[in-house]
Amino acid sequence: MWHQGLKLLWQASSRMLLHSNPLKTNTRNVITGAASSPSLSIWRRKKEMGKEGLMVAKELKRLQSHPLRFERFMKTHVSRLLKSDLVAVLAEFQRQNLIPLSMKLYLYSVMLYDVVRKETWYRPDMFFYRDMLMMLARNKRVNEARTVWNDLKREEVLFDQHTFGDLIRAFLDSGLPDEAMRIYDEMRSSPDPPLSLPYRVILKGLIPYPELREKVKDDFLELFPDMIVYDPPEDLLNDDQQWRTESDED
Repeated sequence: MWHQGLKLLWQASSRMLLHSNPLKTNTRNVITGAASSPSLSIWRRKKEMGKEGLMVAKELKRLQSHPLRFERFMKTHVSRLLKSDLVAVLAEFQRQNLIPLSMKLYLYSVMLYDVVRKETWYRPDMFFYRDMLMMLARNKRVNEARTVWNDLKREEVLFDQHTFGDLIRAFLDSGLPDEAMRIYDEMRSSPDPPLSLPYRVILKGLIPYPELREKVKDDFLELFPDMIVYDPPEDLLNDDQQWRTESDED
């Protein structure tokens, strides 16, 4: 049943991707922001669950405290979901910040990608990884975020500059500056041309971290020497630092 279900899901996925990307190539595709247009990415479409998806989501939530029954249900039911339903279920778990369930579905999706990776139509999706990282950042789950990051590096997925900026800001807003700056280093080494707006998004998120902000500010002015960075008033900076300290104590 497991193998039959996985085969059906593989066939459904192959048909969907063949329709969305009719050109075949033997070269490896690397995803960038420009390449991941809404017409190509199932993750940017409206995620509505069918009846089977709704049933699966409800049952997974019910069985999550029963590992054996949960795994059996994953093999017999989740494997039969259409890719659109699988995406919708995962998106709903992400919306509800259900970390364990989201990670289990994420890992299942990665396993599916392992099965179809050698197909000529296979195209890793940066929005799949972005949505997982945004949820994990909101919930301060660094270890899981690094697992996802390692997977996207293995897939040779490249984020565009706007996605980098949003991710870095999400980690900063969650009080995780070290993780944010690790991603910032990845952004700096990206082949995607730098843009000023993502840097401004990051600089605003770095107001509670003045030393890190100065570093990014220097990088910004080096890249965009004709632009101006407006520093926040001293009292706003002090209020932000006090708020950050109180949040850490809580």
